[in-house]
Amino acid sequence: MDKRIMSGNEALARGAFEGGVRVASAYPGTPSTEILEYIAESYKSHIYCEWAPNEKVAAEVVSGSSMAGARSICAQKHVGLNVAADPLFSIAYIGAKGSLVFIVADDPGCHSSQNEQDCRHFGRAAKIPVIEPSDSQECKDFMIEALDLSEKLDTPVLLRTTTRVAHSTGIVTLGERVEHPVKGYERNIRRNVVIPAHARLMHIEVEKRLKTLAEMGATSPLNRIEEGPDKSVGFITSGISYQYIKELLPNACILKLGLTWPLPEKLVRDFAARVGRVIVVEENEPFLENEIKALGIACEGRKYFPAVNEFNANIVAKGLKEAGVFKADFPTPRAISVKAKIPGRPPTLCPGCPHRGVFYTLRKLDVNVTGDIGCYTLGMMPPLSALHTCQNMGASISHAYGLEKAVGPEISKKTVAVIGDSTFLHSGITGLMNAVYNKSNITVMILDNRITAMTGHQQNPGTGHTLMGETATEVDLVALCKSIGVQNIATVDPLDAKAMLAALQSALATEGVSVLITKAPCALIIREKRDVYEVDPDVCVACGTCLKVGCVAISKTGEPHPKTRRLRSKIDPVLCVGCGFCAQVCPVSAIRKAPKEVK
Repeated sequence: MDKRIMSGNEALARGAFEGGVRVASAYPGTPSTEILEYIAESYKSHIYCEWAPNEKVAAEVVSGSSMAGARSICAQKHVGLNVAADPLFSIAYIGAKGSLVFIVADDPGCHSSQNEQDCRHFGRAAKIPVIEPSDSQECKDFMIEALDLSEKLDTPVLLRTTTRVAHSTGIVTLGERVEHPVKGYERNIRRNVVIPAHARLMHIEVEKRLKTLAEMGATSPLNRIEEGPDKSVGFITSGISYQYIKELLPNACILKLGLTWPLPEKLVRDFAARVGRVIVVEENEPFLENEIKALGIACEGRKYFPAVNEFNANIVAKGLKEAGVFKADFPTPRAISVKAKIPGRPPTLCPGCPHRGVFYTLRKLDVNVTGDIGCYTLGMMPPLSALHTCQNMGASISHAYGLEKAVGPEISKKTVAVIGDSTFLHSGITGLMNAVYNKSNITVMILDNRITAMTGHQQNPGTGHTLMGETATEVDLVALCKSIGVQNIATVDPLDAKAMLAALQSALATEGVSVLITKAPCALIIREKRDVYEVDPDVCVACGTCLKVGCVAISKTGEPHPKTRRLRSKIDPVLCVGCGFCAQVCPVSAIRKAPKEVK
């Protein structure tokens, strides 16, 4: 059989293909983004795939396709499942005529997220099964198992990965696609209309289903007991934590749970009876540990392992040593000996990023800036230091409005909400509508860089293209804002320093809600080669103004000024992309286009 090296996300896409999926909808979010991208790249001839405006819409799309009897999947990161929770909880009652799998990628360690959320709790709260793969092969296989389980028990399934599983690679044995014909839509009011009278009856069936799932767990191929020679201690684990136990104690007694909710009570009791002591190894929340203790089974876990951050073999080894079950010295990465201290490299906006002009201007005007989720969150970082709140998708506009209602109108024209184009279409429209409806005076900046940039350049309803590669209707942001009732709307190039300053000052001075749309493409999608810039050392006075734009192409490594002895600025021609913003802010016009090389 054909074998390939695949990441967990790529393997999930393959599992969707082999499992006969027909419809896939998602909103991009690390660490789940690549699942839909791989489907679009390799399987779009068999699977319709799309980027939805947000996760709630994606969940509703696949709910509809499942009602029609098509195997369907929805993918999101952990905080995205919060957005999809409203439909998810009702879908749990309706069931799945066509198999329905919700893939959720948790992010222990907050590698690219604002919190460490354990979405197994969603499975328990929504009363649907939770399946957790441990490697790439299991990602593919468990996806197929999840689809089959969904169809067999008429239930949506939550397939949970984590950053490490999603992005690690491994050898995957491929299979063929198994077609599952679309069953077709039939009207069924009692099933598909979740009014109280119907929901009460549906809930009874959901509880029966949970009981059946718990009984199935004892014989499910997703769960297994691995016998070991030492029965004095046994480990119950799931997901990536299983890999660390196998690495440290390859011959240990292990109950590996792939179907983690509902907890397979009979299997857990059987395993606990075989060993003298039970230790639960799991990242973040003591989910399994608490459920096992609720059965009256003695076990340990959280007291040896941290409740925060991502596990690795060293962290698990330390916990096992504390528990007295691991005595070897697990090798730690060899320290690199360096003479010079390596400076920190905090994240920063890319050279030529159009957001740089936005935050330089905001800092210059010294206004309160309520921020949002996107590349532009980096506007908080020095030297720009011009973003003061960031909470969740779409919150920037509502935060600015909330400040106004708490403090009074005097703060409204000293406050600017910044939100990206994709984030605005995701969940900013309602916040803007609320501000207009309730007669606010805030200023909103929609940073339209023509792409969903932070997660790797995905299309959105504002770009004019779909995930399937088709040309689509492009949302007119100006017309959209007008339809909501915004009277003062302007569009400006954020890399035009004078125009940017004038437009923002005008927006702040105008009564009512003002919307300023900064429109310039992400520096990483510009195809043409632009002229790079350089610093004229004879003109530069080493004032450091250019450094305040926060561009990594500019550094203080030039020749010292003869009078002040301060180092002049220098532009790295490799990093410079020719946006020219630094030349506009230089007070002595020392920055100019570099002469083109003569070949």
